[in-house]
Amino acid sequence: MKTFLEEVNEMIGGVPIQRCYHCRKCTAGCPLAFAMEYNPNRVIKMIQMGMKEEVLGSSTIWMCASCETCVTRCPNQVDIARMMDALRQMSIESGRPAKEANVLKFHNAFLANIRLGGRINEPIMMVQYKLASGDLFSDMAMGVGMFMKGKLSLLSPRTRDMKAVRDIFAKTKP
Repeated sequence: MKTFLEEVNEMIGGVPIQRCYHCRKCTAGCPLAFAMEYNPNRVIKMIQMGMKEEVLGSSTIWMCASCETCVTRCPNQVDIARMMDALRQMSIESGRPAKEANVLKFHNAFLANIRLGGRINEPIMMVQYKLASGDLFSDMAMGVGMFMKGKLSLLSPRTRDMKAVRDIFAKTKP
């Protein structure tokens, strides 16, 4: 049976997590570390220690914005953003609910929107999310304000090569 570390390394491919020597540059550069239950460096340590339940049940894996600041700062090129994505996928596959009530619904709306057009169309994605979460009107005024200022457009360009998008989703299905 594989260890948690081996499972995660297999899912991310590339540089193994054990290359991390805990310099904490990832955490120092992370724009969301202040809001995380465990900072990125701590998550790596927890994986190395086999703390699967704690990691997959934490809110940290859902807080990561995948901005890749951690990756650019890492002297050993450990891909923490890819690791967080793999951990989210492992959490979903294991049937664990996310700590934040609607974060999985947002995640699913985001992926469904990408699958639909290859890019994000914010209004359509937010409608999908709002319908799934049941929270239809809590921030409607902000959305209208953003639309009125030109920050949201009703239509976004579609990806020209939708076959490539479909192929990516087909490869990620177990």
